[in-house]
Amino acid sequence: MKKAFKFLPSLVFIVFIFAMTILFFALPKKEYSSSEKRYLSSFPTLTVETFFSGDFGEDFEKYLSDHTAFRNFWVGLNSYYNLCLGNPLSNGIYHCSDGYLINDPPQRDRFDANIDIITEFANSKDIKATVMLAPSTGYVTNDVLPNKHIIYHDNELITNAKETFKENDIAFVDLRNEFKEAYRNGADIYYRTDHHWTTYGAHLAYCNLSDKLGFSPKSKDSYEITKHEGFYGTTYSSSGFWLTQPDHIEIWESDASKNKDITVSIVDGENSVESDSMYFLDNLKDDDKYPVFLDGNHPYTVIKNNALLKNGKNNKLLIIKDSFAHSLTPFLADHFSEIVMIDMRYYKQSVSELIDENDFSQMLFIYSIDNLATDTDIAWLE
Repeated sequence: MKKAFKFLPSLVFIVFIFAMTILFFALPKKEYSSSEKRYLSSFPTLTVETFFSGDFGEDFEKYLSDHTAFRNFWVGLNSYYNLCLGNPLSNGIYHCSDGYLINDPPQRDRFDANIDIITEFANSKDIKATVMLAPSTGYVTNDVLPNKHIIYHDNELITNAKETFKENDIAFVDLRNEFKEAYRNGADIYYRTDHHWTTYGAHLAYCNLSDKLGFSPKSKDSYEITKHEGFYGTTYSSSGFWLTQPDHIEIWESDASKNKDITVSIVDGENSVESDSMYFLDNLKDDDKYPVFLDGNHPYTVIKNNALLKNGKNNKLLIIKDSFAHSLTPFLADHFSEIVMIDMRYYKQSVSELIDENDFSQMLFIYSIDNLATDTDIAWLE
């Protein structure tokens, strides 16, 4: 009997491997992982070249990993196992207190170069330029971070950027103190399962923009607010910490939006979309609900306030941005007759020509610190 028990672990291991192999071949292969929000690897092409170069082997390992039976369970088990061992970092995401999942600080390889590109471009144009940088979640909510974490350098980066823009007469909106104070007073500035600011955080940023862009901001009670539960964002999908509770996401609609005075045109390659709303409610059906704002990432988006146009107001704003602008821009739409948003990750045409062809009164750059520190696409700004 004792001899039989000696072989039990090996037997269990063999049965496990055999069962997983059968399940791998028997279960249907998914193209997309909704929890990880990414497309899974497809079966690699086998050729003499890919075989001897080792590319086939590497791609096949990725394919096996992506299509392992019960993949989500194993990913989560690995994340929580490491957490129990004292490692709160999983795939670049910290497991923090109060339900927060926060990106670790990115490398700062591109930050200074991108600040110089923005400065040079803004100085080459005759329209007023304003820059606003969103601080990182880890910087604003640093009290929830685990004891062991990489230092967030927002203060240093924002201070240096602010000095550069001041020297070049470029308006800059510094959100650090406002965000820190609001967070200390109990406001949810950032989502817990996503890296973006909340609608409240976006509204606070909008209020801080008002002096630079020349408008009177509307208070929170000016909007009709609807809340939508079950929001799982990008940090959740990258972390493997599947037991984290979801966020909710809020839509703040102004009178202009409710009265259908706002129209949206989205151009993405040869495809275009026309809408009478800045809120694409079909996206609320997904776990990641943030694309409810302006339908997520697109190269070129135009928002027109037809009520202002009918009243003879013609002030056009150009926004060069990342996705943090998506929940902020609906607030700005109340004050500008037309807003053109371009995303340099996807927009590869000349921005200078776009400016020459349009009578923009102002230009606004909106980026998060994390994106600006690593972005390589601003180099296309010309």
